[in-house]
Amino acid sequence: MRLSLTDAEALARAALAAAGASAEMAARTAEALVQAEAAGQAGHGLSRVPQYAAFLRNGRADGAAVPRIVNERGGAVLVDARHGLAYPALALAEAEAAWRARAHGVAFAGVTNSHHSGAMGLPVARLARQGLVALAFTNSPAAMPVPGGRRPLMGTNPVAAAFPRRGAPPLLVDMALSEVARGKIMVAAKEGRPIPEGWALDAEGRPTTDAQAALSGAMLAMGGTKGALLAMVVELLCCALTGAAFGFEADSFFQDEGNRPRLGQALLVVDSGALAGAEAFAARIEAFVAAMAAEDGVRLPGSRREALLDEARRSGLDVPEALHARLIALAAA
Repeated sequence: MRLSLTDAEALARAALAAAGASAEMAARTAEALVQAEAAGQAGHGLSRVPQYAAFLRNGRADGAAVPRIVNERGGAVLVDARHGLAYPALALAEAEAAWRARAHGVAFAGVTNSHHSGAMGLPVARLARQGLVALAFTNSPAAMPVPGGRRPLMGTNPVAAAFPRRGAPPLLVDMALSEVARGKIMVAAKEGRPIPEGWALDAEGRPTTDAQAALSGAMLAMGGTKGALLAMVVELLCCALTGAAFGFEADSFFQDEGNRPRLGQALLVVDSGALAGAEAFAARIEAFVAAMAAEDGVRLPGSRREALLDEARRSGLDVPEALHARLIALAAA
């Protein structure tokens, strides 16, 4: 089923509203999911609507929640998502971080009592289009052990960063810190295929190539100990500073019922004018881009995302028939 971005957003918004989301929450969430879908990140796209609807119906997310600022000082601000879906709180944090970075040179916006936050490249890309350097972090329900550990304590803890360019899309990096997406392990388990060594541990903390055993165990961080330590940094940034729940305190998103996850997110935003200056920053960025482009086969980070977005704006989204039918049923509920 081919849908325009406008129609896809309207359908997602109606499905979320029918499940109990406020008009603002439904609109912010639908916009983010459609943008992720259009950018080629289907795992954070329209397939999340049924999951979010179940969370709203089961009380894992409060559809009436209105985020609010609960603490602030200079360039620092803390937003309480109040157990709602993450996107309205992230929008507030993004707006606060933008003006505070311009006023103070740098800003840190934390979000607490939050939920699944989808593609973290979206807010940093928007901030970069305003001429700001932006980094985003989030924790998630436990999936990976700490270095030397066996049981999951940390999430896959995505990191995103965007660097503005003049007259061109920003350079954009958006990645989870696990060696591989859990979805790949789930597909391998469904098909009865083994997984490569180094992807996961079984429930006893032993390295495994059995995909089914991996689903009962823990995923491994990319880069081994170094990746696990980076995931720990994200966990502490998002939780210790904001008062949010750690990954091991949040129930899995792969089940409709469970606790309110109370996750944390963080935006770190810098105005280049406060350091070497906007002109020097732009020149340095372009010097690096030129050096990258001089090598055959090098693709600028974020370029594929921009191409997919442009194509989706022109020709819409190809939504699987089963998912389309599910969304229609949810919207009519």
